[in-house]
Formats: sequence, structure tokens, C-alpha cells
Amino acid sequence: MIEFRPTVEQYGWTFGGTEPIRRVRPGTVMQLWTDDAFAGRLRRADDRPSQLLDIRYTNPQTGPFYVEGAEVGDTLALHFVSITPSRDWGVSTTLPLFGALTGTTRTATLQDPLPELTWVYEINQEKEIVTFAARDSEHRIDLPLEPMLGTVGLAPALKEVRSTAVPDYFGGNMDTPEMRTGSTCYLGVNVEGALFSVGDGHARQGEGETCGVAVETAMDVTLIVELIKGGAPAWPRIEDDENLMVVGSGRPLDDAWRVAQVDMVGWLQELLSMGKMDAYQLLTQISKSPIANMVDPNFSAVVKVAKDVLPGIQAYGGMHAHLRQLAGALH
Repeated sequence: MIEFRPTVEQYGWTFGGTEPIRRVRPGTVMQLWTDDAFAGRLRRADDRPSQLLDIRYTNPQTGPFYVEGAEVGDTLALHFVSITPSRDWGVSTTLPLFGALTGTTRTATLQDPLPELTWVYEINQEKEIVTFAARDSEHRIDLPLEPMLGTVGLAPALKEVRSTAVPDYFGGNMDTPEMRTGSTCYLGVNVEGALFSVGDGHARQGEGETCGVAVETAMDVTLIVELIKGGAPAWPRIEDDENLMVVGSGRPLDDAWRVAQVDMVGWLQELLSMGKMDAYQLLTQISKSPIANMVDPNFSAVVKVAKDVLPGIQAYGGMHAHLRQLAGALH
């Protein structure tokens, strides 16, 4: 077991282009701490992001970690044993020229930018609630605490260096609520050692992350690292006890949706030993397609297939079930 809490100087701000901070072996249990997307700089309702943030330094990553034996074309499996807030508060904001329901630098309009505002949420882990407090009224609404990680990713191929704001084939800022306790994420290895990083904890987030900012907070993360030789997926895959999922990212949104659908067609071909057109037809009847986020430089879409309609399948040789068993033994 490895415990690691980065100093501010050790935060990663990109996927790729950063030297690994630790080497780990497959099978390692890691207890990590991740800072929030704003690195703790926003704490009060009167804080203004434009005064306190440098947009180049958001979504700080814990990592990257070099996985021994990982080679290009392999599959890295990260199983999330637990993801729990390490603070009793979180923040959300609206940012000028950012979000799904405003003009942006990529969708330019003549409308004025929306106002720059900050909301502070109370987090009660004992009651498992997150409390929304309205700014312009006395409304307070208790919401379920549903911790997740917004960013999980590897170094990209071709020596690329990508911002932690961007989701793509290597993972990154996918912002899907499916990246939660009990999930296993499968990522294709692009460089020797894989170089994985995690961060951007959300106490909760609705599908789509409409304004662009969830309930951002620091997290304590326990995960298990495993390596599958070969079989690298083209796009990030997630498995939990109920579903198989693929996350596609791109712009426009329909392209993100398409790449996720195409990869799921391929996955069904592998799992069921069926032809492409049969897999396409089957997926049409059984899939669900939640939007992960519609606000990053790339959008992210998820395709989900319930495992109970595909009895007896074993993705990656039953890796998820194996890691769930190991996770259970840790408690």
C-alpha cells in the first residue's frame, strides 16, 4: 500500500510532459489526496475567480504515477475503492464565457457574459448530504452526497502535452458522475509506464455539468492499480457492478457521442463474438446515453449497457469482479 499526499509544488497541471512522482507496481493499493479544481483558492461566496485564479493552473492532478511493466498498447485498470471528501465544504461558480448556457470563446455571441459568482456548499458526510444555499433568497436544499472524480487520465501519445481541462482518448477531464466508488476505469496505455493522474473531485455533479463547475472539493481517494497486457481500448471504458460504459470526447457533442457508440459496438463484438452489424443493432436497443459534460474544450458523452441483459459476460477476464473482491478485503 502506498500513501501519497502531494505538496503544491508536486501538483500536475497537464496530461503528458510531466515526470512521474512515484513508481508503482500492478496490484498496488494507493491512498491519495487530491485538491479541488481551484486548488483551494476559492472559499467564500464573495471570492471572485478572476481575482484569485490563473486559468492555466486549474484541475491540479495527483500524479503522474509510473506503472511498472506498462507498455504501449496495454490496458491500465484503476479501481476506485473509495472516494470521500476531505473537507466539510465545496464551492461552485459561474465564470464569464464558460458554461453550456452562455456565449463562450468558441460559441461567440453579442450578449454580455453571465455574472461571475461563487456558491459555497456545506458537506455533511455523516448525513451524506450537500447543502445548496441560494444567493438571492433564503432557499436551502439538501442534496445527496455523490462523490466522484472529474479527471482520470494517462499521458497522451506522440509526446503531446494536454491541459487538465481537456478530455480526450487518454481520459482527462471527462467529468462523468460514473467515475465513483466501486467503478473500474480502463484506459489504453500510450507511453511506457502509462503515467496516470487523478483529481478534480466533485461532491456531486448533475449530468452535463451545465454551468461548467460542479461542487468542487478535495478528496481522499483509495484505488487499486492493475495492468492488463494488450487490449488497449480506443476510448476510456468504465465498469461497475451494473453497467459497461464508454466515454467519448470531442466537439461537437454528436461526435463525442459517436466515438463512444462505435467503441461500444467493438466491445460488444469482443464480448459476444458477434459481427459488427449485429452488435450495432443490439446496441441500438439496449443502450443509454447520458451526457457527462458540455462545457470543456471537448464535450464528453457516455454510452451505458446494463450487464443484466448480457448474462455471463466477462470483460477483461473478470477484472472488475476481481478488484471488487480485493477492495472488499481492505475494509
